[in-house]
Amino acid sequence: MSDSKVEINTNNVSNNNNNNNNQNTTITFADQSAPTSQANHEKINQRSLTRSSTGQSSISFDARSVRSVLMKKVNLVKRRKRQTEERVEGPPYHTMDLETVTKLMKTDLEDGLNDADIESRREESGFNEMEGEGGVNPFKLLVKQFFNVMVLILLVAMIVSFVFEDWVEGAVICAIMFLNAGVGFAQEYKAEKTMDSLRQMASPTSQVVRDGQSKTIATRELVPGDVVILKAGDVVGADCRVIESFNMDIDEALLTGESVPVNKVTDTLEGSDIPLGDRVNMTYSSTVLTKGRGKAIVTAIGMQTEIGKIALRLLSSDDSRKTPLQRSLERMALTLLGVAILAVIIVFSVAKFQIGQQQILYAISTAISAIPEALVAVVTLTQAFGVHGMAKANALVRKISALELLGSVTNVCSDKTGTLTQSKMVLTRLWRPEEGFFKIGGLGFSIVGDVTRESDQQAIPKESFTYGMHQLALTASLCNMAELRKDKETDEYHGLGDPTEIALQVFAHKAQMGKPSLTKSEKGQNWRLIAEYPFDSSIKRMSILAQSPDGSYYAFIKGATERVLGTCVAVQYNDESNVKPMETNALEELVLPQVEELAKGGLRVLSLGIRKIKAEGEVGPETFKREEIEQNMNFLGLVGIYDPPRAESKDAVEQCHRAGITVHMLTGDHVATATAIAREVSILPERYGLDGKPQEELVMPATKFDKLTEEQIDALPQLPLVIARCSPDTKVKMIEALHRRKRIAGMTGDGVNDSPSLKEADIGIAMGQNGSDVAKQAADIVLVDDNFATIVKAIEEGRRVFANISRFVVHMVSGNVAEVVPLILGLGFFDQSGNSVFLMTPLQILFNNILTSSPPAMSLGLEPVHPDQMLVPPRPTSEGLFARPTIIDIVFYGTIIGVICLLNFIVVVYGWGNAELGTNCNSEYNIDCEVVFRARGAVFAALTIMVLLHAFTCRDLLNPIWTWKGLIKRQQNPYLLWSSLGCLCLMFIALYVPTLDTVVFKHKGITWEWGMVAASCLLYMAITEIYKYIKRIFHRKRVARRELEEKAAREELAARLSSE
Repeated sequence: MSDSKVEINTNNVSNNNNNNNNQNTTITFADQSAPTSQANHEKINQRSLTRSSTGQSSISFDARSVRSVLMKKVNLVKRRKRQTEERVEGPPYHTMDLETVTKLMKTDLEDGLNDADIESRREESGFNEMEGEGGVNPFKLLVKQFFNVMVLILLVAMIVSFVFEDWVEGAVICAIMFLNAGVGFAQEYKAEKTMDSLRQMASPTSQVVRDGQSKTIATRELVPGDVVILKAGDVVGADCRVIESFNMDIDEALLTGESVPVNKVTDTLEGSDIPLGDRVNMTYSSTVLTKGRGKAIVTAIGMQTEIGKIALRLLSSDDSRKTPLQRSLERMALTLLGVAILAVIIVFSVAKFQIGQQQILYAISTAISAIPEALVAVVTLTQAFGVHGMAKANALVRKISALELLGSVTNVCSDKTGTLTQSKMVLTRLWRPEEGFFKIGGLGFSIVGDVTRESDQQAIPKESFTYGMHQLALTASLCNMAELRKDKETDEYHGLGDPTEIALQVFAHKAQMGKPSLTKSEKGQNWRLIAEYPFDSSIKRMSILAQSPDGSYYAFIKGATERVLGTCVAVQYNDESNVKPMETNALEELVLPQVEELAKGGLRVLSLGIRKIKAEGEVGPETFKREEIEQNMNFLGLVGIYDPPRAESKDAVEQCHRAGITVHMLTGDHVATATAIAREVSILPERYGLDGKPQEELVMPATKFDKLTEEQIDALPQLPLVIARCSPDTKVKMIEALHRRKRIAGMTGDGVNDSPSLKEADIGIAMGQNGSDVAKQAADIVLVDDNFATIVKAIEEGRRVFANISRFVVHMVSGNVAEVVPLILGLGFFDQSGNSVFLMTPLQILFNNILTSSPPAMSLGLEPVHPDQMLVPPRPTSEGLFARPTIIDIVFYGTIIGVICLLNFIVVVYGWGNAELGTNCNSEYNIDCEVVFRARGAVFAALTIMVLLHAFTCRDLLNPIWTWKGLIKRQQNPYLLWSSLGCLCLMFIALYVPTLDTVVFKHKGITWEWGMVAASCLLYMAITEIYKYIKRIFHRKRVARRELEEKAAREELAARLSSE
């Protein structure tokens, strides 16, 4: 049998849970008969039927679980040594026997530590608490907002403006700078919430044995070597080695991600590299006892615990990395700073460095024209709009810069339980002798679902159930302590009790045989439960005794297949009279292949049985012993249970694939279960691992992945799509491997075990409903509805935001280029006194930078989603905000607009005005400056209108805009339309309002020049469409080349796998 057949159960697990001695015991996997198992283990008396006696293990009835099969396969269990040689070993403690642990910790299993030793141990190990970073200094964080290149450039520009008494310009720049700093401060301000959350998870008190007496102490006072007493409901205060276990189950989902509690034993394990989830003789800090009781020796406290290691990882992780957008903006700022300095040098050099007020004013104008003052604010506000949009889509952004990275994510590493799956155990398949396999429909706790026979795909109603099927559903309902309850407000069902039993109870309701209808029927024909023989980890089964409405007594049993088969002597076929006696070997030959078939799908397999009890006189809870009930059973069938995928997970993963995003599943669950779920949600190919064909190793256990060196991982043609039995370090290792491949990695998760990888990933995505506080604080984005499909919406929104940022950056910066070009070329225009004449004045430049350019830019930030947004691959990491195509667009559009503006000035001055440039026209209006002021008015009007038209051009930097289809059939952006109309109104005010025109802006209103302006706009639109047509030709060639390369890579991989 392969390792993937994980649900076939071992026949015997020797156990010392029912005695209090401290001898070193071992787990034995030798096949033995059920009677022998009973003789060794069934010392548990039956109890009266009460809720307190019905606690069930979530891994009940599954003795040969993945854990036990894997341990057997790789010989992970240390057998008992006859000799008692003295030896002292170091950690890991799960590999040591109790005697060794006791000596190493210098403690006593019976009396615990002496009070006199506590202080010395505390001096050595400290208190059992998490370390912190000391909080965040708000002042330092605020000051930090001013230390980036763009803000520093704005600061210099503001100071220069104030020095030369340009109060309006200085005030505007100052307001922009403080607005940007305020938004950044509000987004980034967070104190030690992650560490505070970890601290709050610790149990406030613990019960210990010291000086032979039981004492309750604060959990922070635990020291290594303390003997801790544990009971159901306790939060474990430290990492411990189990020394006594009485049916003790612990929920370790926050560390391992496994959806069911783990039964703890005292036995010694072999192998130091056993995953946390398989260290069944250890308990870990902040995990919760769901059932049973026990004792354990504290082996690690505080930051030395497993959860402490996670906290240390969070503290030491690099949270100061700048995103590509931040780096691009800084590079752009440095470039523009260089352009501004170069422009100043050019202005001074043309004046032969005879610098006067006129030269300084011209230099300031040219420098200001090179700097998009509002860019930082527009970027920040656009991201804020994106945050608001994502909140509507149930994704809360904790870090505003995450939006940009989210749009370029190439790989999403997802947890399984609760993220891709429902975190609800569901019975989905069963097998009946003679009848074969059945599929059970319905999801979650819904009681609606068909029972469909797989052989002919026929839905079987309750009325058509055979006697054997009826008895199986009856057993699932009655041999069950779980309850289903209906919410009065939502009409939805929820379960109370063990997840496995809830799944069985849901199936019984689907078969119209729910427990309430059998035991609380208003007709009075009710079953009466007499006694319960609860599940125990040593025997891996439970049974009940019940009285039928006709007064007969029946025993029902369910549990691990091997343990139930050992109690069966016959098989119940379809008809009531068709009961075929069968020996255990023959029964195993019949049943075990079917168990294997169910296990292939990653299902947890249980067996069910029934027996009619002959009884005389009064029957009560004490009438029969357990061994008298659990014998001579009739085998009824098998049921397969698992945690199903969310209904929307498959579509969400497929959307990721269409968008060029690879989805990985990193889970604490077992290989077979993870593989089955991954196939269902399309992470793996539908037939992966089922058709026997050679395939790339897409599924890998963490034990294998963790042993690979970085070089070996980097040599893999493709990283595994599924990694099972993950530890926190495994997930971080995967993220690091993706980073070495230059990928942008997103990590989803909900447990504490996901926190390090959430922090390490480029984008950490936490679950809002079922996620731990630690995961939420470590994440960049929190999904309100815990829905993997919301990630697709978030990625789409992220892509939209970045595409919009690219659009308005092209718009704004090309507008700056359009101003710099005529100003530099205009240095050749000298007035009668030999000074260069301004083509545009400083306030005209500021008007276009702040009022004309910024509102349309913000409107571009609200551009709706492009139809092809999620049908293209993620943006390559080499293509940042200022990739080569973007730079070419900026330079081309800016130059075209600038040259057209320069031509307008030349036509007015030399065509209409006979080259009259007047005197002192840079400072004030006089009769000699009429031509210059009209020329400036024409340039101002042409530049303003072309910049507004340019905003529409930038709605799509590849496809045509100035065509009928582009104007009419494309989804419109009303914000852009209204902001453009507003800017046009402001332009007319600036052109024609007296005093404002000649005194403030230093230009005059125009008349006939409007014809020239209109021609300039038509010329601009024609040139842009020709330019985009050429771009589309090159784009199609690039896409075709990339598709050929991808096809060649696929063919090469197929050939390699075929040869192997």
